[in-house]
Amino acid sequence: MEIQYRQSTVKGPAEWFTGDVHFDVVFRGEDPMRTRVNTVRFAPGARTAWHSHANGQALHVTDGVGLVRSRGGEVVVIRPGDVVWTPPGEEHWHGAAPDRFMAHTAIWEGDETTWGAHVTDDEYGYPEGWTA
Repeated sequence: MEIQYRQSTVKGPAEWFTGDVHFDVVFRGEDPMRTRVNTVRFAPGARTAWHSHANGQALHVTDGVGLVRSRGGEVVVIRPGDVVWTPPGEEHWHGAAPDRFMAHTAIWEGDETTWGAHVTDDEYGYPEGWTA
């Protein structure tokens, strides 16, 4: 048995995020179990860059209002209790709504994340016709 004590909160690097994003590493497994679990907190308007995970990713929204989008898809609003599954290799982004904070638990396997370009203002925002 091993106890993994809480680590300090980390500011999300500018290469991967737009806006203020902070995360806490909850669990970082080593071979053969390479599960990763982070709690991620986004300030209003903050979001990831486009990225994909070799083994997919699950997001469990725990607070606030967020937005997600897969490449070629539409922006989707997410709320507490929602779970978003992104299949292996699917390019996507996720973050807070323009006027709300959002927090989620991110769960994925391994370190094989491919980071792309930052999400432009045209790619980001509430779906057309959406109101709070």
